[in-house]
Amino acid sequence: MKGILGKKVGMTQIFASDGGIVPVTVIEAGPCRVVYVRKPEKDGYTALQLGFDEMRKEKNVTKPLLGHFKKGSLPAFRFLREIKMGGHNTGDTVTVDIFNKGDKVSITGSSKGKGFQGVVKRYHYHGGPGSHGSMFHRAPGSIGSSAYPSRVWKNKGLPGHMGDRRVTTKNLEVIDVKKEQNILLVKGAVPGANGGYLIIRKNEG
Repeated sequence: MKGILGKKVGMTQIFASDGGIVPVTVIEAGPCRVVYVRKPEKDGYTALQLGFDEMRKEKNVTKPLLGHFKKGSLPAFRFLREIKMGGHNTGDTVTVDIFNKGDKVSITGSSKGKGFQGVVKRYHYHGGPGSHGSMFHRAPGSIGSSAYPSRVWKNKGLPGHMGDRRVTTKNLEVIDVKKEQNILLVKGAVPGANGGYLIIRKNEG
């Protein structure tokens, strides 16, 4: 598996060769530095710990994490994640040129947080009549039976925190790779808001 860390810039559209319009997400992908190498004999698996988005002030980094970066003679990074890939050593640079036009990728990010929401927005409940006097507009309604099972059914949709979860969108097509600018153009939408960090993995096979 090959992968890289990046940041969502935003969405735009480009023209395809047949004249059609293709919506794409612009991703600033890398360059990333290899902070640590996981080895089977020591860690039980093979992976690279990549760092992205260098921090300007070391005072904003915790001492244990700063010591982790110093061990590899590297600067501190804001985004640190592991990808199960090999072929690199500590200090190496991973760039966007590991991808090619037409590749299929899976992108992981944090979805937009929407705070505490009711059942109409969170689970698309229809709600009750909106007219005067109904006393039942956007409430969840009955949530269980009294005699049996005398409890609320598991996984019942109720009001609560919505969004801000780890989401992976699979099999997105790479429309273009701008190596000089470290830019990746991916067809369709990816999780999260503009400026959010992403993990981009290349689908093998």
